[in-house]
Amino acid sequence: MIRINLLGVERKQTRRPATFDIGKRVTLACSLILVVAAAGIAFWFWSLTEASAQVDRDIAAARDQQARLNSLIKEVSQYEARRAQLQQRVVLIEQLRKGQSLPVQLLDFVSKSVPEMLWLTEMKQDGVANVTIEGQATTMIAVSDFVANLGNNPFFKKPVDIVETKAEPGQGGVDLVEFTVKAQLANAPAPEAPPARGGRAPRK
Repeated sequence: MIRINLLGVERKQTRRPATFDIGKRVTLACSLILVVAAAGIAFWFWSLTEASAQVDRDIAAARDQQARLNSLIKEVSQYEARRAQLQQRVVLIEQLRKGQSLPVQLLDFVSKSVPEMLWLTEMKQDGVANVTIEGQATTMIAVSDFVANLGNNPFFKKPVDIVETKAEPGQGGVDLVEFTVKAQLANAPAPEAPPARGGRAPRK
């Protein structure tokens, strides 16, 4: 079949502009939203993981520091107890030296008879031969050892009696045993006889 162009001019074919389908736009937008949301969730999860790890490290460091502090507190408590014990011993010795109520041998022997974890708070002589000793200890075993040490020396008459013991709360939740011990000197000097009334003074 023969086609004849009556217009005399060849008509150009018109092209329709490329159009982007609305469905594709929505799909692309949703895809971008999902990618951004996934990235945000991943970053949030990573942040939480790092924060949790940091908290675990902080807890471990705090526990280590607590253990070190507990060890230091224990050492300080032992040092304070030892210092208090030595101070009480020094005070007792100074009191005895100033009063001159007991001979030096008695003071030295009693000081050497004191076992570990026991200290004396007071020591006095009643009359000529009676000696009363008061102190504190952490256990009854220490009190028994102290009494046994006193009884093993001929300086005192046997038996050496524990007059009283009672438990008192101390520092650091440790109960202390307060005790009172009485003993008699074996070689106490005889009391001086009072002067006779109405008698004359001897001539020199």
